[in-house]
Amino acid sequence: MNQTMRLLCCMFLLCTWGYYHAAAQKTAFTNPLLPSGADPWCIYKDGFYYYTHTTGNRIDVWKTRNIADLATSERKTVWKPPASGPYSHDIWAPEIHFLQGKWYVYFAADSGNNNSHRLWVIENASADPLQGEWVMKGKLATPEDKWSIDGSVFQYKNTFYLIWSGWEGDKNGQQNIYMARMKNPWTVEGQRVRISYPTYEWEKNGLLNNPNDPPQVLVNEGPEVLEHDGRLFLIYSASGCWTDTYELGILSFTGTDIMDTASWKKSPEPVFKQSPANRVYAPGHNCFFTSPDGKEYWILYHANSQPGQGCGRFRSPRAQQFYWKKDGTPYFGEPLPEEVLIEVPAEESRPVVSGARSGPAGPVNSKGPSGGKRKK
Repeated sequence: MNQTMRLLCCMFLLCTWGYYHAAAQKTAFTNPLLPSGADPWCIYKDGFYYYTHTTGNRIDVWKTRNIADLATSERKTVWKPPASGPYSHDIWAPEIHFLQGKWYVYFAADSGNNNSHRLWVIENASADPLQGEWVMKGKLATPEDKWSIDGSVFQYKNTFYLIWSGWEGDKNGQQNIYMARMKNPWTVEGQRVRISYPTYEWEKNGLLNNPNDPPQVLVNEGPEVLEHDGRLFLIYSASGCWTDTYELGILSFTGTDIMDTASWKKSPEPVFKQSPANRVYAPGHNCFFTSPDGKEYWILYHANSQPGQGCGRFRSPRAQQFYWKKDGTPYFGEPLPEEVLIEVPAEESRPVVSGARSGPAGPVNSKGPSGGKRKK
Protein backbone atom coordinates (compact mmCIF):
# COMPACT_ATOMS: atom_id res chain seq x y z
CA MET A 1 0.00 0.00 0.00
CA ASN A 2 1.49 3.36 -1.04
CA GLN A 3 1.56 6.47 1.15
CA THR A 4 -1.47 8.02 -0.57
CA MET A 5 -3.59 4.92 0.02
CA ARG A 6 -2.50 4.79 3.68
CA LEU A 7 -3.51 8.43 4.12
CA LEU A 8 -6.91 7.82 2.54
CA CYS A 9 -7.52 4.79 4.75
CA CYS A 10 -6.60 6.74 7.88
CA MET A 11 -8.93 9.56 6.89
CA PHE A 12 -11.75 7.08 6.26
CA LEU A 13 -11.25 5.42 9.65
CA LEU A 14 -11.16 8.75 11.45
CA CYS A 15 -14.35 9.93 9.74
CA THR A 16 -16.07 6.62 10.46
CA TRP A 17 -15.02 6.75 14.14
CA GLY A 18 -16.24 10.34 14.41
CA TYR A 19 -19.60 9.44 12.90
CA TYR A 20 -20.21 6.51 15.22
CA HIS A 21 -18.87 8.40 18.23
CA ALA A 22 -21.32 11.25 17.57
CA ALA A 23 -24.14 8.78 17.00
CA ALA A 24 -23.32 7.05 20.29
CA GLN A 25 -23.77 10.26 22.29
CA LYS A 26 -27.03 10.16 24.16
CA THR A 27 -29.76 12.45 22.91
CA ALA A 28 -32.26 11.50 25.62
CA PHE A 29 -32.32 10.22 29.18
CA THR A 30 -34.67 9.00 31.88
CA ASN A 31 -34.75 10.06 35.49
CA PRO A 32 -33.08 9.64 37.87
CA LEU A 33 -29.72 10.82 36.54
CA LEU A 34 -27.89 8.89 39.29
CA PRO A 35 -29.05 6.09 41.61
CA SER A 36 -28.82 8.45 44.58
CA GLY A 37 -27.75 11.98 45.41
CA ALA A 38 -29.53 14.53 47.59
CA ASP A 39 -29.38 18.30 47.18
CA PRO A 40 -28.19 18.24 43.54
CA TRP A 41 -26.55 21.29 42.01
CA CYS A 42 -25.05 22.02 38.61
CA ILE A 43 -24.01 24.85 36.34
CA TYR A 44 -23.18 24.88 32.63
CA LYS A 45 -19.98 26.71 31.69
CA ASP A 46 -17.75 26.67 28.61
CA GLY A 47 -19.20 23.49 27.18
CA PHE A 48 -19.38 21.45 30.40
CA TYR A 49 -21.85 20.71 33.15
CA TYR A 50 -20.29 20.81 36.61
CA TYR A 51 -22.39 18.87 39.09
CA THR A 52 -22.26 18.13 42.82
CA HIS A 53 -24.51 16.78 45.57
CA THR A 54 -24.44 15.87 49.25
CA THR A 55 -22.13 12.96 50.05
CA GLY A 56 -21.89 13.71 53.77
CA ASN A 57 -18.15 13.30 54.24
CA ARG A 58 -16.47 15.09 51.30
CA ILE A 59 -17.15 17.22 48.24
CA ASP A 60 -17.22 15.56 44.82
CA VAL A 61 -17.58 17.33 41.47
CA TRP A 62 -18.68 15.70 38.21
CA LYS A 63 -17.78 17.09 34.78
CA THR A 64 -19.62 16.18 31.60
CA ARG A 65 -20.51 17.62 28.20
CA ASN A 66 -23.84 15.78 28.21
CA ILE A 67 -26.12 15.71 31.26
CA ALA A 68 -27.38 12.30 30.10
CA ASP A 69 -23.86 10.92 30.63
CA LEU A 70 -23.59 12.07 34.24
CA ALA A 71 -23.43 8.53 35.63
CA THR A 72 -20.34 7.70 33.55
CA SER A 73 -18.72 11.14 33.55
CA GLU A 74 -15.44 12.25 35.10
CA ARG A 75 -15.77 12.57 38.86
CA LYS A 76 -13.29 13.85 41.41
CA THR A 77 -13.21 14.36 45.16
CA VAL A 78 -12.05 17.98 45.32
CA TRP A 79 -12.08 18.43 49.10
CA LYS A 80 -12.04 16.28 52.23
CA PRO A 81 -12.69 17.64 55.71
CA PRO A 82 -10.24 17.25 58.59
CA ALA A 83 -10.80 14.46 61.11
CA SER A 84 -12.03 16.90 63.73
CA GLY A 85 -12.95 20.54 64.10
CA PRO A 86 -15.86 22.84 63.26
CA TYR A 87 -16.24 21.68 59.62
CA SER A 88 -15.28 18.01 59.99
CA HIS A 89 -18.70 16.31 59.78
CA ASP A 90 -22.08 16.35 58.01
CA ILE A 91 -21.03 18.03 54.77
CA TRP A 92 -24.37 19.10 53.32
CA ALA A 93 -25.72 20.74 50.16
CA PRO A 94 -22.56 21.88 48.33
CA GLU A 95 -22.98 24.40 45.52
CA ILE A 96 -20.28 25.17 42.96
CA HIS A 97 -20.19 28.71 41.52
CA PHE A 98 -17.88 30.61 39.19
CA LEU A 99 -17.55 34.18 40.50
CA GLN A 100 -15.10 36.94 39.64
CA GLY A 101 -12.84 34.56 37.72
CA LYS A 102 -12.60 31.85 40.39
CA TRP A 103 -14.48 28.76 41.48
CA TYR A 104 -16.20 28.60 44.86
CA VAL A 105 -17.99 25.80 46.66
CA TYR A 106 -20.38 26.74 49.45
CA PHE A 107 -21.48 24.05 51.89
CA ALA A 108 -22.75 23.43 55.40
CA ALA A 109 -20.73 21.44 57.94
CA ASP A 110 -20.53 20.87 61.69
CA SER A 111 -18.26 19.43 64.37
CA GLY A 112 -20.30 16.26 64.74
CA ASN A 113 -23.14 18.04 66.55
CA ASN A 114 -25.97 19.36 64.37
CA ASN A 115 -26.34 22.44 66.59
CA SER A 116 -22.97 23.65 65.30
CA HIS A 117 -23.92 23.57 61.62
CA ARG A 118 -22.58 26.65 59.83
CA LEU A 119 -21.68 27.66 56.26
CA TRP A 120 -18.18 27.34 54.80
CA VAL A 121 -16.54 28.21 51.49
CA ILE A 122 -13.56 26.90 49.53
CA GLU A 123 -11.90 28.56 46.52
CA ASN A 124 -10.05 27.40 43.40
CA ALA A 125 -8.29 29.76 40.96
CA SER A 126 -7.88 27.09 38.26
CA ALA A 127 -9.87 27.38 35.04
CA ASP A 128 -11.00 23.78 35.56
CA PRO A 129 -12.47 23.06 39.02
CA LEU A 130 -11.27 19.45 38.79
CA GLN A 131 -7.71 20.75 38.55
CA GLY A 132 -5.67 23.08 40.73
CA GLU A 133 -5.94 23.46 44.49
CA TRP A 134 -9.05 24.07 46.55
CA VAL A 135 -8.27 26.40 49.45
CA MET A 136 -10.41 26.81 52.57
CA LYS A 137 -11.46 30.46 52.68
CA GLY A 138 -13.10 29.92 56.03
CA LYS A 139 -16.44 30.25 57.71
CA LEU A 140 -19.05 32.18 55.78
CA ALA A 141 -20.03 33.99 58.95
CA THR A 142 -23.71 34.91 58.86
CA PRO A 143 -24.98 37.81 60.96
CA GLU A 144 -25.75 36.73 64.55
CA ASP A 145 -23.90 33.44 63.85
CA LYS A 146 -26.92 31.16 64.22
CA TRP A 147 -27.43 27.62 62.87
CA SER A 148 -27.13 27.86 59.08
CA ILE A 149 -27.43 25.42 56.14
CA ASP A 150 -28.24 25.46 52.40
CA GLY A 151 -26.24 28.55 51.51
CA SER A 152 -26.51 29.93 47.98
CA VAL A 153 -24.96 33.03 46.43
CA PHE A 154 -26.37 35.20 43.63
CA GLN A 155 -25.65 38.56 42.09
CA TYR A 156 -28.30 41.23 41.64
CA LYS A 157 -27.58 44.73 40.32
CA ASN A 158 -23.82 44.38 40.84
CA THR A 159 -24.14 43.21 44.46
CA PHE A 160 -23.62 39.69 45.78
CA TYR A 161 -26.16 38.25 48.21
CA LEU A 162 -26.19 35.16 50.39
CA ILE A 163 -29.43 33.29 51.03
CA TRP A 164 -29.70 30.38 53.46
CA SER A 165 -31.90 28.42 55.83
CA GLY A 166 -31.40 29.03 59.52
CA TRP A 167 -32.75 29.28 63.03
CA GLU A 168 -33.99 32.50 64.57
CA GLY A 169 -32.33 31.61 67.87
CA ASP A 170 -30.27 28.73 69.21
CA LYS A 171 -32.87 25.95 69.39
CA ASN A 172 -34.28 23.71 66.69
CA GLY A 173 -37.96 24.00 65.89
CA GLN A 174 -38.28 26.20 62.83
CA GLN A 175 -36.12 26.95 59.79
CA ASN A 176 -36.50 30.27 58.02
CA ILE A 177 -35.03 31.74 54.84
CA TYR A 178 -32.58 34.59 55.45
CA MET A 179 -30.69 36.97 53.18
CA ALA A 180 -27.64 39.19 53.67
CA ARG A 181 -25.40 41.30 51.46
CA MET A 182 -21.88 40.16 50.66
CA LYS A 183 -18.69 42.20 50.49
CA ASN A 184 -17.10 39.57 48.24
CA PRO A 185 -17.76 35.89 47.42
CA TRP A 186 -16.50 34.77 50.85
CA THR A 187 -17.51 37.61 53.19
CA VAL A 188 -20.96 38.60 54.47
CA GLU A 189 -21.58 42.14 55.68
CA GLY A 190 -24.48 43.94 57.32
CA GLN A 191 -27.57 42.43 58.86
CA ARG A 192 -29.59 39.35 58.01
CA VAL A 193 -33.20 39.74 56.88
CA ARG A 194 -35.83 37.03 57.22
CA ILE A 195 -37.38 36.63 53.77
CA SER A 196 -39.65 33.65 54.43
CA TYR A 197 -40.87 31.36 57.18
CA PRO A 198 -43.51 28.58 57.27
CA THR A 199 -46.96 30.17 57.18
CA TYR A 200 -49.25 27.92 55.12
CA GLU A 201 -50.38 24.46 56.21
CA TRP A 202 -48.53 22.77 53.34
CA GLU A 203 -45.29 24.24 54.75
CA LYS A 204 -45.85 22.83 58.23
CA ASN A 205 -45.61 19.05 57.76
CA GLY A 206 -42.73 18.09 60.01
CA LEU A 207 -43.74 15.72 62.80
CA LEU A 208 -40.83 13.79 64.32
CA ASN A 209 -40.70 10.62 66.38
CA ASN A 210 -37.27 11.01 67.91
CA PRO A 211 -36.88 11.72 71.65
CA ASN A 212 -33.74 13.75 70.88
CA ASP A 213 -35.59 16.12 68.57
CA PRO A 214 -38.49 18.54 69.01
CA PRO A 215 -41.94 16.99 68.42
CA GLN A 216 -42.24 18.97 65.18
CA VAL A 217 -39.94 21.07 63.01
CA LEU A 218 -41.36 23.62 60.57
CA VAL A 219 -39.16 24.04 57.51
CA ASN A 220 -38.32 26.53 54.82
CA GLU A 221 -34.95 25.59 53.28
CA GLY A 222 -32.98 25.11 50.05
CA PRO A 223 -33.51 28.68 48.74
CA GLU A 224 -32.58 29.38 45.12
CA VAL A 225 -32.99 32.60 43.13
CA LEU A 226 -34.29 32.61 39.56
CA GLU A 227 -34.13 35.72 37.36
CA HIS A 228 -35.97 36.11 34.07
CA ASP A 229 -36.90 39.11 31.92
CA GLY A 230 -36.12 41.55 34.71
CA ARG A 231 -38.15 39.66 37.32
CA LEU A 232 -36.74 37.93 40.38
CA PHE A 233 -38.10 34.85 42.13
CA LEU A 234 -37.01 32.83 45.15
CA ILE A 235 -37.88 29.14 45.07
CA TYR A 236 -37.54 27.18 48.30
CA SER A 237 -38.30 23.76 49.81
CA ALA A 238 -41.04 23.51 52.44
CA SER A 239 -42.01 20.96 55.11
CA GLY A 240 -39.67 18.31 56.47
CA CYS A 241 -37.54 16.41 53.95
CA TRP A 242 -38.51 13.28 55.91
CA THR A 243 -42.12 13.69 54.71
CA ASP A 244 -43.59 12.83 51.32
CA THR A 245 -45.03 16.36 51.23
CA TYR A 246 -41.62 18.01 50.92
CA GLU A 247 -42.27 20.40 48.03
CA LEU A 248 -41.37 23.71 46.43
CA GLY A 249 -42.80 27.13 47.13
CA ILE A 250 -42.12 30.47 45.46
CA LEU A 251 -41.75 34.11 46.43
CA SER A 252 -41.85 36.93 43.87
CA PHE A 253 -39.87 40.13 44.29
CA THR A 254 -42.41 42.91 43.89
CA GLY A 255 -40.77 45.91 45.54
CA THR A 256 -37.69 48.05 45.09
CA ASP A 257 -35.49 46.91 47.99
CA ILE A 258 -34.36 43.30 47.78
CA MET A 259 -33.54 43.34 51.51
CA ASP A 260 -37.05 44.45 52.49
CA THR A 261 -39.19 41.47 53.55
CA ALA A 262 -42.31 43.31 52.41
CA SER A 263 -40.92 43.32 48.85
CA TRP A 264 -41.31 39.53 48.63
CA LYS A 265 -44.75 38.05 47.97
CA LYS A 266 -45.26 34.36 48.77
CA SER A 267 -47.55 32.18 46.65
CA PRO A 268 -50.27 30.54 48.80
CA GLU A 269 -49.85 27.25 46.89
CA PRO A 270 -46.79 25.08 46.20
CA VAL A 271 -45.39 25.19 42.67
CA PHE A 272 -43.88 21.67 42.52
CA LYS A 273 -44.97 18.74 44.65
CA GLN A 274 -45.23 14.97 44.89
CA SER A 275 -47.03 13.02 42.19
CA PRO A 276 -48.21 9.60 43.44
CA ALA A 277 -49.60 8.92 39.94
CA ASN A 278 -46.06 9.37 38.53
CA ARG A 279 -44.45 7.63 41.53
CA VAL A 280 -42.38 10.66 42.53
CA TYR A 281 -42.33 11.66 46.19
CA ALA A 282 -40.83 14.52 48.22
CA PRO A 283 -39.41 16.51 45.26
CA GLY A 284 -37.31 19.42 46.44
CA HIS A 285 -33.95 21.09 47.07
CA ASN A 286 -33.49 22.17 43.49
CA CYS A 287 -31.31 24.33 41.30
CA PHE A 288 -31.76 25.80 37.82
CA PHE A 289 -29.67 25.80 34.67
CA THR A 290 -30.05 26.68 31.00
CA SER A 291 -29.40 24.50 27.97
CA PRO A 292 -26.19 24.89 25.96
CA ASP A 293 -28.03 26.98 23.36
CA GLY A 294 -29.37 29.24 26.12
CA LYS A 295 -32.98 28.81 25.04
CA GLU A 296 -34.27 26.19 27.46
CA TYR A 297 -34.74 26.40 31.23
CA TRP A 298 -34.25 23.34 33.40
CA ILE A 299 -34.92 22.41 37.00
CA LEU A 300 -32.68 19.88 38.75
CA TYR A 301 -34.08 18.41 41.98
CA HIS A 302 -34.03 15.34 44.18
CA ALA A 303 -36.96 13.03 44.91
CA ASN A 304 -37.86 9.56 46.15
CA SER A 305 -39.32 6.75 44.07
CA GLN A 306 -41.46 5.31 46.86
CA PRO A 307 -43.50 6.82 49.68
CA GLY A 308 -41.99 6.91 53.15
CA GLN A 309 -38.33 6.85 52.05
CA GLY A 310 -37.50 10.04 53.95
CA CYS A 311 -34.24 12.00 53.89
CA GLY A 312 -31.82 9.14 53.41
CA ARG A 313 -29.94 7.45 50.60
CA PHE A 314 -33.01 6.87 48.43
CA ARG A 315 -33.18 10.46 47.22
CA SER A 316 -31.94 10.75 43.64
CA PRO A 317 -31.28 13.66 41.23
CA ARG A 318 -33.76 14.31 38.43
CA ALA A 319 -34.00 16.98 35.72
CA GLN A 320 -36.73 18.29 33.47
CA GLN A 321 -37.46 21.37 31.43
CA PHE A 322 -39.75 24.13 32.69
CA TYR A 323 -41.44 27.08 31.03
CA TRP A 324 -42.67 30.62 31.60
CA LYS A 325 -46.33 31.51 31.90
CA LYS A 326 -47.88 34.55 30.24
CA ASP A 327 -47.83 36.38 33.57
CA GLY A 328 -44.03 35.99 33.70
CA THR A 329 -43.90 33.36 36.46
CA PRO A 330 -42.23 29.94 36.07
CA TYR A 331 -44.32 26.84 35.41
CA PHE A 332 -42.72 23.59 36.60
CA GLY A 333 -45.59 21.20 35.98
CA GLU A 334 -45.46 17.77 37.62
CA PRO A 335 -42.38 15.62 38.31
CA LEU A 336 -42.03 13.31 35.31
CA PRO A 337 -42.22 9.52 35.79
CA GLU A 338 -38.99 7.56 35.70
CA GLU A 339 -39.91 5.70 32.52
CA VAL A 340 -40.45 8.87 30.46
CA LEU A 341 -37.77 9.55 27.85
CA ILE A 342 -36.57 13.18 28.07
CA GLU A 343 -34.61 15.00 25.37
CA VAL A 344 -31.25 16.30 26.57
CA PRO A 345 -30.88 20.08 26.97
CA ALA A 346 -30.77 21.61 23.52
CA GLU A 347 -27.75 22.45 21.45
CA GLU A 348 -28.10 24.20 18.10
CA SER A 349 -27.63 20.95 16.18
CA ARG A 350 -29.55 18.56 18.44
CA PRO A 351 -31.68 16.06 16.56
CA VAL A 352 -35.31 15.49 17.54
CA VAL A 353 -35.80 12.30 19.54
CA SER A 354 -38.91 10.40 18.58
CA GLY A 355 -41.17 9.72 21.54
CA ALA A 356 -39.22 11.91 23.96
CA ARG A 357 -40.76 14.63 26.09
CA SER A 358 -39.18 18.04 26.53
CA GLY A 359 -40.96 19.03 29.71
CA PRO A 360 -44.30 19.55 31.46
CA ALA A 361 -47.46 20.34 29.60
CA GLY A 362 -49.50 23.28 30.80
CA PRO A 363 -50.52 26.92 30.36
CA VAL A 364 -47.21 28.33 29.22
CA ASN A 365 -46.19 31.31 27.15
CA SER A 366 -46.81 30.36 23.54
CA LYS A 367 -43.55 32.03 22.53
CA GLY A 368 -41.60 29.55 24.63
CA PRO A 369 -38.72 30.20 27.01
CA SER A 370 -36.48 32.75 25.34
CA GLY A 371 -34.67 35.96 26.00
CA GLY A 372 -34.08 35.32 29.69
CA LYS A 373 -31.03 35.42 31.91
CA ARG A 374 -29.21 32.65 33.64
CA LYS A 375 -29.57 32.65 37.38
CA LYS A 376 -25.85 32.55 38.08
